[in-house]
Amino acid sequence: MRQVFASIGEAMVEFAPEADGRFRRGFAGDTLNTAWAVRALTDPDTVSVRYVSACGSDPLSGQLVAFLDDAGIDTAHVRRIDARRIGLYLISLDGHERSFHYWRETSAARLLAADPDWLTATLRDVDMAYLSGITLAILSPEHRDTLFDVLAGFRARGGTLAFDGNVRLALWRDRAEAAAALERACRLAHIALPTADDELLLFDDGDAVGTARRLAGWGVREVVVKRGPDPCLLMTAQGVEAIPALPVADAIDTSGAGDGFNGAYLAARLAGHAPAGAVRRAHAVAARVIRTRGAILPMDLLRAAVA
Repeated sequence: MRQVFASIGEAMVEFAPEADGRFRRGFAGDTLNTAWAVRALTDPDTVSVRYVSACGSDPLSGQLVAFLDDAGIDTAHVRRIDARRIGLYLISLDGHERSFHYWRETSAARLLAADPDWLTATLRDVDMAYLSGITLAILSPEHRDTLFDVLAGFRARGGTLAFDGNVRLALWRDRAEAAAALERACRLAHIALPTADDELLLFDDGDAVGTARRLAGWGVREVVVKRGPDPCLLMTAQGVEAIPALPVADAIDTSGAGDGFNGAYLAARLAGHAPAGAVRRAHAVAARVIRTRGAILPMDLLRAAVA
């Protein structure tokens, strides 16, 4: 039986620096990057990958939809909002570490949860849904509540929810708002894929073990705490395991590494791999991502990373 995976969030125009100082235009965004990896690493005959978002009717929005279609990602659930456009961001690199500059205040994706009936219908046949803290942060409080209500219904119908806090404090009014929203999302999630440093911006966990225990206490049954080049921490009902990352001597750009990790992990879980094996595949993909400029790699490179 074919499974349906849906990634909910914002896709943007990306300008990524090249070695000669020029910028390459593409499309990316944390939830798009994850959907891309899931599409690359699953069999299209057994897993359908859906992107749930909103865009405009302008040429760039059309090019985004065509880009996703060409990649085999279902765009039937990307709403068109004529009065809006897609956002844009630019990557700056200091060595291989990246920072981002955004232009997204009037992004169409900010209205992706404006219609609860549409959103509910979009998730009705979905087996696994994924979203991030950025998905939550770009929504108004009213639309955020709508999304939570729809996700609660999705979970009640038997759907599996995966979540990465992906904390970007600049998108939130304050830390308290961000912490409350992330807690609410985690209490709905079956799988959590947080980054240790992000979580410490909002919660007094002390360390990755503290983060995993907090999330498990909120009811998350499968927690993977990412720690960059250090071993990630996997906590399930079977216990806690530290799983080493792969060493990378020639890192170029860390953009999208966590998103690629998430996509590889979720793809492996959809394919029936155990959590520990899924983490090892995710480490291999993340190691490959940081050796390439930009957030999205050609799908054949992602596949080669786990071959």
